[in-house]
Amino acid sequence: MSVNLKVLTKLSAKFAVISCLLFSTFAAYSQAIPTEEAVITAGKALFENNCTQCHKVTDEVVVGPGLKGVHVRRPMPWLIKWIRNSTLLINSGDAYANEIYNKFGKTQMQSFDFKDAEIVSIVAYIKSESEKVVAAPAASAAPTDGGTATAAQPQDTTSMNLILVLFVAILAIILIVLVLIISILTKYLNNSTSLSDIDKEVVNTKYDFAAVYNSKAFKGIATFVFVLVVGKACIDGMVGIGVSQGYAPTQPIAFSHKLHAGEYKINCNYCHTGVYKSKSASIPSTNICMNCHNAIKQESPEIQKLYKAISTGRPIEWVRVHNLPDLANFNHATHAKVGGIECKQCHGPVEQMEVVQQYSSLTMGWCINCHRETAVNGKDNHYYDALMAAHAKNSKEPMKVKDIGGLECSKCHY
Repeated sequence: MSVNLKVLTKLSAKFAVISCLLFSTFAAYSQAIPTEEAVITAGKALFENNCTQCHKVTDEVVVGPGLKGVHVRRPMPWLIKWIRNSTLLINSGDAYANEIYNKFGKTQMQSFDFKDAEIVSIVAYIKSESEKVVAAPAASAAPTDGGTATAAQPQDTTSMNLILVLFVAILAIILIVLVLIISILTKYLNNSTSLSDIDKEVVNTKYDFAAVYNSKAFKGIATFVFVLVVGKACIDGMVGIGVSQGYAPTQPIAFSHKLHAGEYKINCNYCHTGVYKSKSASIPSTNICMNCHNAIKQESPEIQKLYKAISTGRPIEWVRVHNLPDLANFNHATHAKVGGIECKQCHGPVEQMEVVQQYSSLTMGWCINCHRETAVNGKDNHYYDALMAAHAKNSKEPMKVKDIGGLECSKCHY
């Protein structure tokens, strides 16, 4: 049987093309996702700073779909295109992209100018979190680490209250018993015929409280205590001028940091966009709010205030909570970006605050103490290399902010 060389060549070419297509498709779907801890950590930082306001690495839907197992559902090249510019992918006619877009109310996903490696690190973090199996302990189970179960805390508080009440009751009973004993003894001694008149006078002696009040010693002690209390109140009042610690004003819109920063874990930088790059952390504009609320809780009376502000062109008149005096110059970028200071170090546990309040005193003494105690963050910052080397020659202690002029007046008053 003769073989047609031309037919064989065509078949070989088709087989080669099909093989290449199958291989490329398989490679795209089975592209290795990094498992290095450094890559996952970098992806976690990118995810928390840019994605948590709309997504969770679970099956839970926030604004967009839950991302658990997304690395299995879609190949890496598709994910890179989607994350970088979802609109472009939707307009290209991609079926899955359009399905997602329509399923979630045609909410436009923000485009990100990420490099391929950065997107891969985000997917690596999602993959790492997706593969974690967290066994939630039963609510009724007893703690095994020697700790106290949360459910038992109210019972512990109740027990302490009962003990306190019992203790007070015992003291009251003892006092009543003593009064009764004194009364009985006094009556018995008065009826006794063996007591002399002098002894009876001693037994029936009455305390003259008026004499105590009118004594010079009592008046002197009372005057001294009064002067101390008034003086302390005056000093506290003068020292407290301009200090608004605990100040929590009512805002025009009831915005809950406990919900947004706590439950949804939205990074501070997403709303306060200037915290890492400018002197002021900045107040978020309505555009930032509408990134989510153009599709979420539109019927809420508080969200309707956003729509009204947009329609009238007037910004939300937020009430300022943290207000330093004009003579003090504070730069957020210097502290948050260069110094690596976390927001909660100054602002407290904002993620637990339903209404934001001024957590720290923000006084000059408070700032100076921080400069005395805080070590300079010189990691990956070559600006400090020479300073830290010189400091290490003369001291075994880490270089503090006070060592580089942190206590000079001109640092904050210029």
